[in-house]
Amino acid sequence: MHKSLSLSQYVEKRNGVPLGASHSMRNMLSRSLGAKSFPVFWHYWNPIWSYYLSRNVMRPLANFLPISIATLITFLASGALHDMAVSIVKWKAIIFFTPWFGLMGLMVIASKRAGISYKHVAWPVRALINASFIFVSLGVTYFVESMYA
Repeated sequence: MHKSLSLSQYVEKRNGVPLGASHSMRNMLSRSLGAKSFPVFWHYWNPIWSYYLSRNVMRPLANFLPISIATLITFLASGALHDMAVSIVKWKAIIFFTPWFGLMGLMVIASKRAGISYKHVAWPVRALINASFIFVSLGVTYFVESMYA
């Protein structure tokens, strides 16, 4: 039987330091930005949020859907929750994060299928590539949204 990790164990596994440690944020940023691929970037990004998405969305969906579909739905769910939080704060319906996160989910799936890896380049180049995935998807989402606004 598969033993589930606690939040503390999950964060320590992702960051290399315990939850709340002084270098936790630095390790998360270093590991995610310096990741060898965009899917690995998301493996290290925001381990607390990832823990709950993994337990409550990804794993249950992966029990009956292909992993790529479960991945996309997980990204869309995360985007929808971000949209909901911003909508509550602004007291106005916002639908921006759902398509942006959906696009990033598609990028994760496509880059994983294509076997895209940049593990042999220096950390600053990997960080630039991973940040480029984020900013390109953000720019595309913003552009498309502005066309329909």
